[in-house]
Amino acid sequence: MAAPDGPAARDSGLRASDSDRELVISELSDQFVEGRLSDDTFAHRVESALRARGRGELQSLLTDLPRPRSIGAAVRAGCRRLADAADRWTRKTPRPLTLPAGSRRRFTIGREPACDMMLADITVSRWHASLVNGESGWLLDDLGSTNGTRVNGWRVSEPTPVRPGDFVSFGAAIFVIRDRAA
Repeated sequence: MAAPDGPAARDSGLRASDSDRELVISELSDQFVEGRLSDDTFAHRVESALRARGRGELQSLLTDLPRPRSIGAAVRAGCRRLADAADRWTRKTPRPLTLPAGSRRRFTIGREPACDMMLADITVSRWHASLVNGESGWLLDDLGSTNGTRVNGWRVSEPTPVRPGDFVSFGAAIFVIRDRAA
């Protein structure tokens, strides 16, 4: 049986570069955000991409996904995401996070739909942080997130007081604390 011919066949035997891995992980991230991959499948495929030795192994991680993209489209999409992230950080225009009103004392923040405040940002962990209304005011605590929680630029490692006007970030998602609604 003859070996397949063409650029794809020749490239499949080449060693995978970090750039190749980043492109595949970027495509997997897009598919995950669009709901086409489960948490477990996404995590398994990213792990496989990081361990892949050849381009063929990387390509096999994308073969069953809808909307296969060309490398050029993946690069353009990656550039758009980088430009969007840079724009968010350079403009420093955080979204408002209004302190909740009512008698509840604890609120969860994360990517998980069961959280009280769901953030659909890939840099936010499923259960990222908690906001607790204590006797001395609101306290923000990180729940072991991957990309961290910050208050006014300082990483949160224990329950930290927050007040209106404070800047908080969950991964790359940036907010400014506003007083609770009346």
